[in-house]
Amino acid sequence: MHVFVTGGSGQTGPAVVAELIRAGHTVTGLARSDAAADRLESLGATPHRGSLGDLDSLRSGAEAADGVLHMAYGGDFSDLDDMMRRDRAAIDALGKPLEHTGKPLVVTSGTLVMPAGREATERDEPDTAGLAAFRIAGERACLDFAGRGVRASVVRLAPTVHGPEDHGFIPMLIATARKTGVSAYVGDGANRWPAVHRLDAAVLFRLAVEQAPAGSVLHGVAESGVPLKSIAETIGRRLGLPTVSLTADQAAAHYVSPFMATVYAFDGPVSSSHTRELLGWTPTHPTLLDDLEHGDYLTAPTS
Repeated sequence: MHVFVTGGSGQTGPAVVAELIRAGHTVTGLARSDAAADRLESLGATPHRGSLGDLDSLRSGAEAADGVLHMAYGGDFSDLDDMMRRDRAAIDALGKPLEHTGKPLVVTSGTLVMPAGREATERDEPDTAGLAAFRIAGERACLDFAGRGVRASVVRLAPTVHGPEDHGFIPMLIATARKTGVSAYVGDGANRWPAVHRLDAAVLFRLAVEQAPAGSVLHGVAESGVPLKSIAETIGRRLGLPTVSLTADQAAAHYVSPFMATVYAFDGPVSSSHTRELLGWTPTHPTLLDDLEHGDYLTAPTS
């Protein structure tokens, strides 16, 4: 299968591109810069110059492919409405060439769209007033194509997609601990974060492209919920720093922003049972705490 991929040169994207190629697929990847093009070529993919805002480029990439995997998401987080409009327009441009073909369209979202405080499943509705509600519009834009002859599906990734050279939420926690001299969590630290290793996520994306039924919502989650206190304690022990609890007010000043304090206090466990049963997906790579113990998180150079 010839797959057109957006976001293939980002953090999770290279693992996905490599997994697709290893499985015998041909990959063309959207590249908005020379560096992105070089990265894609190094993985064995063909660069397709353009950007999320270049809708003609997206359409032409989709038209030439047997399926589309949309992982890119960008813009100015101070203007979420504009980000949602950009993403919906990109998904529309990618999906229309696939109408009435039965070809796959796989779009990425995140489990932070789900309601807090209980283990949410793939069949539960996202929280339209929640922390990541801005991702819901893209989910709906994708799933709308399921009624138009497209094998459309959504993959919701865990907030922590861990593995070598991670530059997401966990490295931000580590950087904050180094800067402040303490490894912190909010309240009692019992709030839970789903997690998945990047290589396991890559397999899930491949399976979604190959076989996910139209209208599927999939959860890219190997661990349904890792307590933030356990994460903070592991970071503190590895760095030789005390682990402390913060109040909500203290957290707002401690982390990079009040929004990040809210993120680190969020309790968002989710299940991936339906995803595993539907696609035969079985995560096999290290857990998040194993990665903190034995991976490069505490040894990677700091920026």
